[in-house]
Amino acid sequence: MIEVVVSTSTRQAPARVVSATLVAICVAYFMVILDSTIVNVALPALRADLGSSVSGLQWVVDGYLLVLAALLLTGGTLADRLGARRVFQLGLGGFVVASLGCGLAPNIPVLVAARLVQGAGAALSVPASLALLRAAYPDATSRARAIGVWGGIAGGAAASGPILGGLLVSAASWRLVFFVNVPIGLASMLLTARYVPNPDRRPRALDLPAQIVEVVALAGLTLALIEGGHEGLSPAVVAGAAVFVVGVVGFVAIERTVAHPMLPLALFRHRTFASGNTVGLLINLGFYGELFVINLYFQQVRGYSALVAGLVLLPQMGMATIGSALSGRFTSRVGSPRPTMLIGLVCGGIGLLALTVTGAHTAYPVLVVPLVLAGFGMSFTMPAVTTAVVESVPAERSGLASGAINASRQLGSVIGVALLGALVGTGASLPGLRIALVIGAGAFLAGALLVATVIPREVADG
Repeated sequence: MIEVVVSTSTRQAPARVVSATLVAICVAYFMVILDSTIVNVALPALRADLGSSVSGLQWVVDGYLLVLAALLLTGGTLADRLGARRVFQLGLGGFVVASLGCGLAPNIPVLVAARLVQGAGAALSVPASLALLRAAYPDATSRARAIGVWGGIAGGAAASGPILGGLLVSAASWRLVFFVNVPIGLASMLLTARYVPNPDRRPRALDLPAQIVEVVALAGLTLALIEGGHEGLSPAVVAGAAVFVVGVVGFVAIERTVAHPMLPLALFRHRTFASGNTVGLLINLGFYGELFVINLYFQQVRGYSALVAGLVLLPQMGMATIGSALSGRFTSRVGSPRPTMLIGLVCGGIGLLALTVTGAHTAYPVLVVPLVLAGFGMSFTMPAVTTAVVESVPAERSGLASGAINASRQLGSVIGVALLGALVGTGASLPGLRIALVIGAGAFLAGALLVATVIPREVADG
């Protein structure tokens, strides 16, 4: 059994947390997370310009998340095999080029295709960033704080996305929400080339058959969820669901038989690894599903502009910055990510549940506290669950672990946007919105129950 590494009481002198390496990594992560929230506020403008349906908008969001989720494990493998810095740079370069393609897209199919390439670039850079962090901060206490800073940057990116997107859309065009990635990505590439050392490579097989099956399975799931909400049990929806089920069975069969599996199934016998990845899926399902539908609500039901919609989300997204920064400090102080996760999950669940009071004319101050709780819950949980999963495996599998937790989270985002978006529908119906928010709250509270019942026994075992 893999030993649990959650204690931060190491005797080694902690390294300085803020460094040029951390800045370079965080600039790239800022860009990736910014792209997951800046696009949402631009969706109505994009829809009007390109004549998209709601399902088309879901594909714009979920196409990116789908490829990101599907290729993160491969990104983690490549980071270990080819060198984390090299893979990190390759991912950033692909992301920048794809962002140009998104900004120049003449129609929805081209935009979705460019978003798929963006997702591939992000899938290479994100797990490599965590592998670089682990190598740069061998001391557990400093590493927990560095991951907290990394998560705080993510919160800042998520918070600034709706406002920056609203400003760009209002000032010029939705296309600028993609062009803005170019200078950010280039800056990160330059900083990385100068300041980030390359950890040692570790020989690992690529397991291409499992990777192909995984992509096909997730594509089938996304098709079934998005189109099922608009078309019902059409032949395409049934086929997508069947492809997903067959793909999952095939993936498990491949990983059980190959000599060097992409995702060793034995890792899931470790309760912290298995439950941490499940929690990662649940928090993204609830939070990013809510972010998608609440943007449609503010702009289509309340009639807000893109800029105003971004501003009214500031309490939620701003709290995401604060919660992430506090998470790393709190985890390092209490010596375990479990209390951090419990607090964050319960707060997030309560916040999403309280948002069900939303109506066509609900006074905005009534929504502020629920928005704050939802943003805090997500951001306080995310760095802690990342720490738990990465620390639950040996150092030589850090790239794999970071790929797994990020893949789980992005899969949750895919499901959340597809499922909750389908419930809301074209007109952003209020009954559908409330059902969607209840499902999001249930995801957070289910995660809290999992942590409360599983993580304590695992910690005791360790």
